[in-house]
Amino acid sequence: MIITKSISRFARNTLDCLKYIRELKDKNIPVYFEKESINTMDAKGEVLLTIMASLAQQESQSLSQNVKLGLQYRYQQGQVQVNHNRFLGYTKDADGHLIVDPEQAEIVKRICREYLEGFSMDKIAAGLEADGILTGAGKAKWHTSTVSKILRNEKYIGDALLQKTYTTDFLTKKRIKNNGTVPQYYVEGDHEAIIPKDIFLLVQEELARRRAVHMSNNGKRRAYSCKHCFAQMVFCGDCGEFFRRVHWNNRGCKSVVWRCVSRLENTGHVCRARTVNEEYLQEVVIQAINQVLCKKDDFLKALQTNIATVIKQGDTLSPEVIDERLRELQKELLKKANQKDDYDAIADEILRLRDMRKQAEVDSVVRDEQMRLIRDLQDFIRQQPTPSRTLTRRWSSA
Repeated sequence: MIITKSISRFARNTLDCLKYIRELKDKNIPVYFEKESINTMDAKGEVLLTIMASLAQQESQSLSQNVKLGLQYRYQQGQVQVNHNRFLGYTKDADGHLIVDPEQAEIVKRICREYLEGFSMDKIAAGLEADGILTGAGKAKWHTSTVSKILRNEKYIGDALLQKTYTTDFLTKKRIKNNGTVPQYYVEGDHEAIIPKDIFLLVQEELARRRAVHMSNNGKRRAYSCKHCFAQMVFCGDCGEFFRRVHWNNRGCKSVVWRCVSRLENTGHVCRARTVNEEYLQEVVIQAINQVLCKKDDFLKALQTNIATVIKQGDTLSPEVIDERLRELQKELLKKANQKDDYDAIADEILRLRDMRKQAEVDSVVRDEQMRLIRDLQDFIRQQPTPSRTLTRRWSSA
C-alpha cells in the first residue's frame, strides 16, 4: 500500500492521478489518501478520486496564479531575484543582495575587453578553456552561447530586466522567451556594476555590427572573421564583395593570396578582379602609411574637414533634449488623463521618444569612442617624424 497525505501531493492534474492509480491497481497496489480518507481499492474510490483530483487541479492552478501575481507585484516594486549560484561575477551577502565577486568579475571584464579588441566568441571561449577558467555553472567547457549571454547581460552594468521568460502552462512548468506577451520591467542601479555603461553600450554596438558585417548584392550575409588583420577590410572594386585569404598552390608554387569571394563561390556575379599576393598587399599598405606620414599636415587637415562634415550630417537630438520633451509630454498626459480626454497620440509619442532616447544614448557613446580613436590617430601621426626611413611592421594572423 502507498500512503500519501493528499491528492494534490500525489498528482497535479486529474489525468495523471487516474492514470497512475490504475497502473498501481493493475499491480494490486492500493493508494490511501489520508486527508480525503479514500482507498483506491474501494468500489466508490475512483468516483470520489475523479472529483477530488479535479478539485486538486483547480487548487494547483489557483496557487500558480497567486504565485504569478506575487512575482508581478515584486517586479513592479523593482525587487530583483537572481540565482547567483550560476551567475558569473556575483554572489550574495547575508541580506540576499547581489555583491561583486572580484575574481569572477575579472573574467567578465576580460570577455568584454577581448570582444572589443576584435576576438570572436569562439576565440574568447577557447582562451578561457586554455587558461582553465570555469563557467558560472562550474563547467570547464565554454560555449559561444555562454559568452554571448555574458556580453548581452544588462545585470553587469548594475541594471536588471525582469520577466525575460514566463511560464506558459502551470502543469508542465514550460518556460519560453518573453517577446512582449507579458510585461517586462527594467530596474536601474539595482546593484554594483562590473562593466561601465559606456563600455557595455560599445559591446552592444559591436554585436550589432558583427551581425551585419557585409550584405552581398545577392542578399547573402558575410560572417565576421578575426583570423587576419586584413579580414573584412579588402573589398572588390568590380563587384563589391570581400576579398578572402587563400592558400594557393599554382603549378607546385605555394603562396598566400587574396581573392574576391565571387571567384571562389557562385555569387551570381562574373568578377574579373585579379588575385593579389599577400606580400604585395602588405607592401601597398606600408607605402600608404608612409605616404600619410610624409604628408601628415595635409592629411590631418583633410581629416578635420571630413570629421566636421560627418558630425554635421549626423547631428541628432541629444538625450537631454529628448528628456525635456518627455517631461513635457508626461505632464500633458497626466492632464488629459485627469480630464478623461483621449491621450493615445501622446502615449504613442512618449514610446517613440523613449526608443529615440535609447538609440541616442548608444549613438553618443559610439560617437565619443570614434572621436577618441580619431584623436589617438591624430596624436600618433603628429608624433611620428617625417620618415627618412620607411615604416615597417610584422604582420600576423592574430
